[in-house]
Amino acid sequence: MPIRHAKTPLASLLPTLGLAGLMLAGCGQESPRLASPEESGILKVATRNAATTWYLDRDEAPAGPEHDLVSRFAESRGWQVEWAVHDAVAEVLQALEAGEVHMAAAGLTHLPSRNERFLPGPAHTAIVEQLVCHREARPLPRSVEQMAEVEIRVTADSSYADKLASLVNDHSGITFQEDPRTTEMLLTAVAGQELDCTLADSNIVRVVRRHYPSLEVALNLTSGDWLGWYLAADQSALAEQTHDWRSTVEAEAAIEAVENRYYGYIDEFDFVDLRALNQRIDERLPDFLELFLMAEHSTGIPADLLAALSYQESHWNPQAVSPTGVRGIMMLTLNTAQSLGVSDRLDPTQAIDAGARYLADRHQRLPEEIPEPDRTYLALASYNIGRGHVLDARELARELGKNPDSWEDMQEILPLKADKRYYPRTRYGYARGYEPVHFVQRIRNYRDVISASID
Repeated sequence: MPIRHAKTPLASLLPTLGLAGLMLAGCGQESPRLASPEESGILKVATRNAATTWYLDRDEAPAGPEHDLVSRFAESRGWQVEWAVHDAVAEVLQALEAGEVHMAAAGLTHLPSRNERFLPGPAHTAIVEQLVCHREARPLPRSVEQMAEVEIRVTADSSYADKLASLVNDHSGITFQEDPRTTEMLLTAVAGQELDCTLADSNIVRVVRRHYPSLEVALNLTSGDWLGWYLAADQSALAEQTHDWRSTVEAEAAIEAVENRYYGYIDEFDFVDLRALNQRIDERLPDFLELFLMAEHSTGIPADLLAALSYQESHWNPQAVSPTGVRGIMMLTLNTAQSLGVSDRLDPTQAIDAGARYLADRHQRLPEEIPEPDRTYLALASYNIGRGHVLDARELARELGKNPDSWEDMQEILPLKADKRYYPRTRYGYARGYEPVHFVQRIRNYRDVISASID
């Protein structure tokens, strides 16, 4: 993919083109006043389509960190949210400055330059801006001075451009270009060695790097930065409301839930593990993909979840055998295989179908009131450690004032099955309760990477 020219004409005008300029561009006609959320019951929000902001999930339902936080804020006021979804930061800021929306929630770093144009809303996520290069790039810049030796492109009208502009003033030789492409697209270009380096927020790097393990964080360029919301310049009352909400216990709980849902399961980066996964997606997954899809059709368990479960169990090796006697691509025990009518655990057709039916059974046996995705995570834990131990942990959760229907709480409780202060009083006794927590975490991580290939 060729690298496009740095800035589009519109993007280059945005930093200096104010609302008055946009009105002039419209032949002198003022834009109609945007009704306040109190008047209309609708909060209009500009966002960016990305995994760390707003996107449609595998069920085609809106999701993402910004989606969840804004939705919780709006619910607290009794408002509905109307989303204006854009591809680039420049488009989001243009919509906000033009008065098309009340607020922007798009993974925007709070910056002095932006604070001059808009009203800063509350901050919600701490990040570090990172210089990301291909791990085989030579030289790999390990200091600001060495950045002069590499080609750097960053998203236009971004916080990265602000940061690099300040470095250019302080260090000779550093050059960069602004590019209309998104941060995720530029990271892809770096992974493909079409570009030396780019800048990205640490939360974006954390998500994208699993798909492209060749990406290397060469330098951390900032500290103490925060992502947050911005309000249009004429929305002071709304800005005050967002800050009031941010100071509540409800907002703290919403931020914690976002961290757990979108980032909490992502392991510390393991280059060898993720490189192997991406290689096996190309080399092994095609041999079994149709079997996972068939199992989804017969059981309702999503194919990408089954593939991730199977990868965690055997790395898609149908001949896998463990010292404890479990075997096959789904690592079934002999008793489980026999109960499911499997005559050969090393036959992937039988094993994948049986593993899917077994997980579906674990899922079905859980109480109906457990919401998703917690129900699926508890079913996976049951697949790993056994239904009895999960029932024990659920009872312990009740005794300790935790929610047995919440995976977030159960992650704390399951390891107590290995604690002599607790397990003697449970029905099924001792178990390595920390293992299902790790098991589910790995599967969630693998699933995100695998689903991109299956979709």
